[in-house]
Amino acid sequence: MTVFEGSFDRASTAKFAIVIGRFNDLVTNKLLEGCQDCLKRHGVNVDPHGNQVDYAWVPGSFEVALVARQLALSGQYDAIICLGAVIRGQTPHFDYVAAEVSKGVAAAGFQTGVPVVFGILTTDSMQQALERAGIKSNLGWNYAMSALEMSSLMAQLPKPANILDMPGLMPQLPKSAEA
Repeated sequence: MTVFEGSFDRASTAKFAIVIGRFNDLVTNKLLEGCQDCLKRHGVNVDPHGNQVDYAWVPGSFEVALVARQLALSGQYDAIICLGAVIRGQTPHFDYVAAEVSKGVAAAGFQTGVPVVFGILTTDSMQQALERAGIKSNLGWNYAMSALEMSSLMAQLPKPANILDMPGLMPQLPKSAEA
């Protein structure tokens, strides 16, 4: 049997996109710093003018998934890292945004076959968000590690077959009557 496992040895040749929500930028900027630190320490050129990492800034976490999907569909990236912060307030807005961004990020990966890393903090308070973005630890580092490992793993997996070429998976159309 074959064992597929991601590694961190192809980081210097991989290409990444990072989608960052501006809302709660005190938190998202810290997540981005942690993410960049990890990528850089693994041999990735994080310079925005370089050729390995592209950055897309969006208004808030809700918009992250749409842009991540568009970038993944381009076929230019080995992984997309989504960064944002949704912090609970006193209205149900948190619940709607947190649910939709998580579904959207997951769908972007499923629909494109490109690893799309969910780096959206969903916390009850700003204090909890700051603790996860650098006060206690910086989860931006972890999100970058996931992207590095998943890009390596996906490169090893067999490529999907064209469903049109697979017998039995496409319904047979009735033969047209001869004239």
